[in-house]
Amino acid sequence: MGVPTNKRSSMTFFSDGQSHYSHRVRIVLAEKGVSVDIIDVSADDKPAELADLNPYNSLPTLVDRDLVLFETKVMMEYLDERFPHPPLLPVYPVARAQSRQIMYRIERDWCPLVDKVLAGGKDAPAARKELRDSLAGIAPMFDDLPYFFNEEFSLVDCCMAPLLWRLEQFEISLPNTKQVKPLLDYMDRLFARDAFQQSLTEYEREMR
Repeated sequence: MGVPTNKRSSMTFFSDGQSHYSHRVRIVLAEKGVSVDIIDVSADDKPAELADLNPYNSLPTLVDRDLVLFETKVMMEYLDERFPHPPLLPVYPVARAQSRQIMYRIERDWCPLVDKVLAGGKDAPAARKELRDSLAGIAPMFDDLPYFFNEEFSLVDCCMAPLLWRLEQFEISLPNTKQVKPLLDYMDRLFARDAFQQSLTEYEREMR
């Protein structure tokens, strides 16, 4: 495992402007008001520097002086601890563990469906239907709480917002029914946040 030797005076974020994984970290950066140099990188045309920094040559990659991070949930929690205001994880251990478990389930249950939808092919229609039905199924929970299992905006919402913003790209249309309306209202709350709007790339703005 190599250790990068080039030193930076500021934080740098190598971001794929089309990826929901990069987008979730950009939301955290915007929520925290972090001064960061965001380098928009195409997944098909990565700079040679990235391979020197990241052993997987993957996007996104966050560089903070001598620290290099290349897993998004690690980046998000690091930023939350490095810049504690506003906090994006609950204070109490049980609630923090629950938030982390929800993020794990998003990665385990929904992100593979998104990958199948984006890949196209024979698995895409079934993945699209499963994702739509799963999202519709959680809609009633937002009747009681404004955010995902929380009174306050959290890292869980930073994971959810990029997926929900991309539903049109995924060719998923949620029915405007009484059952689903709480989810639609939740989406409106997420998308109206200043930090969310600041996090959008030109590509993402053109999605809607």
